[in-house]
Amino acid sequence: MANKQTYLGEFEHFVLLSIMHLGDQAYGVTIRQQLKQSIDRDVSLGALYSTIERLEKKGFITSRKGEAKPERGGKAKRLVRVSALGISMLSASKLQFETMWRNIQISENNYA
Repeated sequence: MANKQTYLGEFEHFVLLSIMHLGDQAYGVTIRQQLKQSIDRDVSLGALYSTIERLEKKGFITSRKGEAKPERGGKAKRLVRVSALGISMLSASKLQFETMWRNIQISENNYA
């Protein structure tokens, strides 16, 4: 069984992929918008920020403060980027899913 420190959960997987899609524009609000647009998943910013914290503790992402903007009340954005370890975990996870899906045929008649 995978260690919780290295395990990549479904939502973590989606957040990492969203960050990769967004590139240098990845921060809480844009990640949330990306999740809503791409997989129609509406998440609270609180849930998203706790996931970002967890991913950073695992070493899967890094973060830095952007510049403070007057329109944000002088508050800086926390920009995030997927680390080399995060990319490695995503690649391994993709291979695992592809292996498990290989030769699976889904039809309504197969499963009750």
